[in-house]
Amino acid sequence: MQELVKILLIEDDKQVSEFVSLGLQEQGYSVTCAYDGEKGKQLAIDKHFDLLIVDRMLPFCDGLSIVEQVRSGGNKVPVLFLSALADVNDRIDGLKAGGDDYLVKPFAIEELLARIEVLLRRQDAVPTTRLKVGELELDLLTQKVSREGKNLNLQPREFRLLEYLMKHAGQVVTRTMLLENVWEYHFDPQTNVIDVHVSRLRQKIDKDFDTALLSTIRGEGYMLSDS
Repeated sequence: MQELVKILLIEDDKQVSEFVSLGLQEQGYSVTCAYDGEKGKQLAIDKHFDLLIVDRMLPFCDGLSIVEQVRSGGNKVPVLFLSALADVNDRIDGLKAGGDDYLVKPFAIEELLARIEVLLRRQDAVPTTRLKVGELELDLLTQKVSREGKNLNLQPREFRLLEYLMKHAGQVVTRTMLLENVWEYHFDPQTNVIDVHVSRLRQKIDKDFDTALLSTIRGEGYMLSDS
């Protein structure tokens, strides 16, 4: 069975959200809704989605900021802005922030569906298979990792841990995020498994190099960054 395409809809107008969500679900898409910017931002950063639909004007965190933070972590997920802001400069701002398309309200659901289809088709045509942070590179197809041209031998769990950290480069990654997305635990088993794997990973990617990329953020989690 083909896996459903997962879409995150960040829209504070519940009437619009219900209208769009229903239209998407009727076409076979899986839809997750967020009604404020802060919740939408966390979902976009913590979870995997195949497409983001983001309103520009949102409570707590505006749409431009959400997309900028998603892009800063290296996430290439397609983004479609929905907005009542129709000025050319508003559209340019949306595209500069990292949006792939911009649809002005009010809109026809048929046009929204057509634009989504184009964005998903474009994403399939150019898959992201390589991650890079500074001189550290990870190839998702060959499962190879290197830094400054030197191949690094990682165990499968270390590879998954590094992949997640690289996809969230420049952001603090919490223990809960790692437990859910790398170990697939939805509870804290109260072990030092994360600390052990982070320590092993740090030895492999940082020990023999001048600059440390992996940092422990006391009381918060970990961050992979080249700055």
